[in-house]
Amino acid sequence: MIPALLTALAISLILTLALETGFFFVTGKRDKKDLLLVILVNIITNPVVVMIYWLTMLHTDLNAVIIIIPLEVFAVLTEGYHYKKYGSSFKRPYLFSLAANIFSYGTGMLIQFIV
Repeated sequence: MIPALLTALAISLILTLALETGFFFVTGKRDKKDLLLVILVNIITNPVVVMIYWLTMLHTDLNAVIIIIPLEVFAVLTEGYHYKKYGSSFKRPYLFSLAANIFSYGTGMLIQFIV
């Protein structure tokens, strides 16, 4: 179980960083400090979300959607807060966080469906 969890954490983090960094550039942002901020907040939130998701799925009979929604809300609010407080190019930090997370999560689901 531990190797599978570590693999899932690593893959999830790498994909999230790649996708949300790409999203950062696609939305026209170029500030290096804000790029670093995007990377750092995802390094903080992604492992927490994935770990709680895995542990909850392993130890409860809850539906995955019931687990995912509050975890994603937590990620969006945490990231949005940090974009607002420390970012310089985020005019709507919570909207950016929401859109980046929808893009990242949706792309991850598509990859899982294809593979």
